[in-house]
Amino acid sequence: QVQLVESGGGLVQAGGSLTLSCAASGRTFSNYAMGWFRQAPGREREFVAAIDWSGSTINYADSVKGRSTISRDKAKKTVYLQMNNLKPEDTAVYYCAAGPGWLMFSSKTTYEYWGQGTQVTVSS
Repeated sequence: QVQLVESGGGLVQAGGSLTLSCAASGRTFSNYAMGWFRQAPGREREFVAAIDWSGSTINYADSVKGRSTISRDKAKKTVYLQMNNLKPEDTAVYYCAAGPGWLMFSSKTTYEYWGQGTQVTVSS
């Protein structure tokens, strides 16, 4: 079993930066791919970024590419999402997820475990 807890969300001004953290517990974490998703009010949960179990393969959604960096620290069982040049459209609840797959890294169905989410609000 895997438990995920997000933190680091908050209120920031447009153009600012924020780093989200996802602390994991469970024996499968080290071998699982990790993903970040977000969901704004009235919208579907959408893919943001993903990193494979080794940390060698990373993918980003077009909406955040060039502004975001995903990383993981296996020793701390933590995955991070650093977001720069934040925009109002980045406002959403951000969720981290863990799953054994990779080819469908951008699909919600790939991930078996989900955190409760952390709110990111970008003002303009």
